[in-house]
Amino acid sequence: MCETTPRQGHQERAAMDHWAQILKAHWGIGANLRRLDGEYDLNFLAETGGSASYVVKAMRPGCEDWLVEMQIAAMEHLHHADPDLPSPRIIPASLGAKFLHLADEDGAERLVWMIERLPGKCYALSAPKSDALIHELGKVLGRTDKALQGFSHPQLERDFKWDLMRAGWIGTELDCIDSPDRQALLQTIHADFEAIKPALDTLPNQAIHNDANDYNILVAGPLGSPEISGLIDFGDMCTAPRICDLSIAAAYVVLDHPNPESALAALVSGYHATYPLTAQEIDLLWPLLRTRLAVSVVNSTLMAADNPDDPYVTISQAPAWRFLESYDLHPVLLAARLRAACDLPAVEGADRVLEWLDSERGNFAALMGEDLSDAPMGSLSVENSTWPQNPFDMPVEEAAHVGEEFEDNGQTWLGFYHEPRLIYTAPAFRKGPWKASDRRTVHLAVDAFAPAGRPLFAPLRGTVVVAEYREAHLDYGGVIILRHETPEADPFYTLYGHLNPEFLDRLNPGDLVERGEEFCRLGDPTMNGGWAPHVHFQLALTTEGIEADWPGVGDPDEMYLWRAICPNPAALLNLPDEKTHYAPTDKSTILDKRRAHFGGNLTLTYDDPVMLMRGWKHHLFDEWGRPYLDAYNNVPHVGHAHPRIQAVAADQLKRMNSNTRYLHPAQTAFADKILSKLPDQFEVCFFVNSGTEANELALRLARAHTGAKGIVTPDHGYHGNTTGAIAISAYKFAKPGGMGQTDWVELVEVADDYRGSFRRDVPDRAQKFADLVDPAIAALKAKGHGLSGFIAETFPSVGGQIIPPKGYLPAVYDKIRTAGGVCIADEVQTGLGRLGEHYFGFEHQGAVPDIVVMGKPIGNGHPLGVVVTTKEIAESFDNGIEFFSTFGGSTLSCRIGKEVLDIVDDEGLQENAQRMGTRLIAGLKTLQDTHPCVGDVRGMGLFLGLELTRPDGSEATEICSYVKNRMRDHRILIGSEGPKDNILKIRPPLTIEADDVDMIITTLGSILDEVALT
Repeated sequence: MCETTPRQGHQERAAMDHWAQILKAHWGIGANLRRLDGEYDLNFLAETGGSASYVVKAMRPGCEDWLVEMQIAAMEHLHHADPDLPSPRIIPASLGAKFLHLADEDGAERLVWMIERLPGKCYALSAPKSDALIHELGKVLGRTDKALQGFSHPQLERDFKWDLMRAGWIGTELDCIDSPDRQALLQTIHADFEAIKPALDTLPNQAIHNDANDYNILVAGPLGSPEISGLIDFGDMCTAPRICDLSIAAAYVVLDHPNPESALAALVSGYHATYPLTAQEIDLLWPLLRTRLAVSVVNSTLMAADNPDDPYVTISQAPAWRFLESYDLHPVLLAARLRAACDLPAVEGADRVLEWLDSERGNFAALMGEDLSDAPMGSLSVENSTWPQNPFDMPVEEAAHVGEEFEDNGQTWLGFYHEPRLIYTAPAFRKGPWKASDRRTVHLAVDAFAPAGRPLFAPLRGTVVVAEYREAHLDYGGVIILRHETPEADPFYTLYGHLNPEFLDRLNPGDLVERGEEFCRLGDPTMNGGWAPHVHFQLALTTEGIEADWPGVGDPDEMYLWRAICPNPAALLNLPDEKTHYAPTDKSTILDKRRAHFGGNLTLTYDDPVMLMRGWKHHLFDEWGRPYLDAYNNVPHVGHAHPRIQAVAADQLKRMNSNTRYLHPAQTAFADKILSKLPDQFEVCFFVNSGTEANELALRLARAHTGAKGIVTPDHGYHGNTTGAIAISAYKFAKPGGMGQTDWVELVEVADDYRGSFRRDVPDRAQKFADLVDPAIAALKAKGHGLSGFIAETFPSVGGQIIPPKGYLPAVYDKIRTAGGVCIADEVQTGLGRLGEHYFGFEHQGAVPDIVVMGKPIGNGHPLGVVVTTKEIAESFDNGIEFFSTFGGSTLSCRIGKEVLDIVDDEGLQENAQRMGTRLIAGLKTLQDTHPCVGDVRGMGLFLGLELTRPDGSEATEICSYVKNRMRDHRILIGSEGPKDNILKIRPPLTIEADDVDMIITTLGSILDEVALT
């Protein structure tokens, strides 16, 4: 029962007037009415103009009183049993009746009643459908069913088509489905239902809602904080096992959901948290879910034949077919997932197997032929290891040496269970189309590294289930799976991977391997999948659903499942679990320590901060190995962890690292490289530690050359965090609690031709913005400070990724120089090829500054800043007082800085910025055409901004925050800027590739679609 577009026409208006008069006459409420959706009945939204609103329900002619009485009784029962449940309350008529018999506009008698209107929109029309929201839905449904336990009504036992216990009726109606394939699919679903019906019949019955579909669930709340605000329409209530109610909700939750398994786990665990389920009930959910969808499509097909012009009857048919035809989930594996999500044994007997293994710990035969109690552990984790160099590609020659740092003359060492690693680079480990898609990283076994050829001995008696050779790179190589049984006949399995396939000549499925029997040997890299010699030793409590591709590595976000199916095998190695279980650094612990030991104004990005451990090019990895596309950090200009920078740094640190008081060819080589990129008048370089220090030095140079102090700078600029740099950074000093504007600084309006005083329809806007400098210069001179210079981020970044109109800087520079000042270009954000077409931002403007400042990107993360100026200005600064920066211009810094510039040239990164920037801008403009909240797309190369606005054109800060955090949820890191923080900032490392650009556009488009639904 959701809102629809108001229907037009005289007849409809007359109907609205009729029902409005009824509402006024019998309930004493004056209101405007709007039609709502309904399958059989009339539903009207009644809005009074104040805070109150209601839903008037006029049942179909001929509706029996019991149907309304039952619903009213059920809702009143719920409010008594659980007053906080989000279900509507009954609004009695003026004389106290809860429903009335009244004539409609055509004279037909209808049962009329009224309920309060709950806030929100239909779940079907809301987005995103997050696991958290679905979990809450499960809790609400669980509370509802728990509250309905004590409710009874004679008509709950009626025979009707939507009673899932009576779903067998579809078996005789499948001929209505024209497609043979679809008919066969429904026949399978029907057969599965009949197979579980005996088990279903043993479960206790109770009153259930029976129709928690996506149009009967309401969602409300501010952008980014949705919650379940209503469960409505109790007209299909019946008596059935409660798992039927949960399965019906599940059937609609999965529709068009990108990860239905995750959604089901969230729903079921939410329900279980408030109304605990049994494992037997959970095992029935999947066939019941499919049965509900089968009932829906069969019923809608039959009804469509009778009512071909009514769209309501087929509203969910298309998504139902999409799900049924696309997802054939393994019922046992799905049941294991849902059980695990509820902290129940993943499979029958799992708890007994684990108890038995623990009781036998110490009694198993030695797998490696030796006691492993003192065997050292070696960590290959994301945070402790740098294997592999490229987390997206580990070639054979690298894989063969993984862990070599732990090798000690052939002694056995062990690799951790539950350890997130980046060594699983093959495409099979990725779970989506992008490099930053989910990937499997968490090791589900214990590794034992030893020389190739080492014999292995069966820890206990077992039967061969699998004995095969998997030849793909980074696969298992030779692999054996054994089936075992406890004394109580509970089965479990062990897997041995990366073996010499010589066992294929003597082992076959069905063969028995005795305890302590030598049954295989470790393979070398030519036969074991390419790995350094070791055995991957894994325990599993079931093979159902994983037979074809037994996973040895799990998705970190699914470890609730994989820990339950593949627990720590330490007991079989006669070791304590604690020895082999890896626990990554806990993010919440680090967050608490940071809050305790760092200043409160040291902020973290995102509502859920990320803890990043590794990087490669334009991707980052958190403590669990989850990949993130870095579309924000411009500091790693040539990419994270560049091998050439690693090599240069390591090489120089092996030699020496000193300062500019000593000669070294690296200093002049770096200067020569920088100057080669600049106009000829630039001849002198100063090397410092940061952009902040560089801007401080630029101010000193300007003052020394002019003898004046005053500075003109655009509003909302940022030039660093020292006292002097803050004084010229309105982004900092003008904020609440800031130091305020000093009298030697004059601000001018940012040359923003989208939101500024002079817009893009003003032909001479560049000159008009430049003219704003004149009163600023006059003010400084009037205060006696004079004019030392003008400093600006060439393209204002924190101001909102602004590209000033062409001609702005030349006009400003002319005015500044005429007044005796110097012109400083802060190119920290824009220089070194980021703009694609231009190496520096001032080139785009056709202007030449007097001083150029470069910062963090020139060191690719190494602390480095550069000031370049003319010989004339440098000589004015050379006043006999030594300029010295201890680490500025160190040999290490100079070598790194030059290497960064060389890499930009050698790898064509400026050209890549041009190509990828063009692709990004085109995609962003397409989004602008289809999403009204995108007010402006601007930028150049890989310096881009997306301004988000409200319908009235004002700055949409809340939308920007939502989009930024949702992009992070989708593993894309972007920032936000602007005076109102409503501009998405996209400025990735220059290594970004076409697929990554497409991921940004695709993901951003889907998130903007979510915004449109709020």
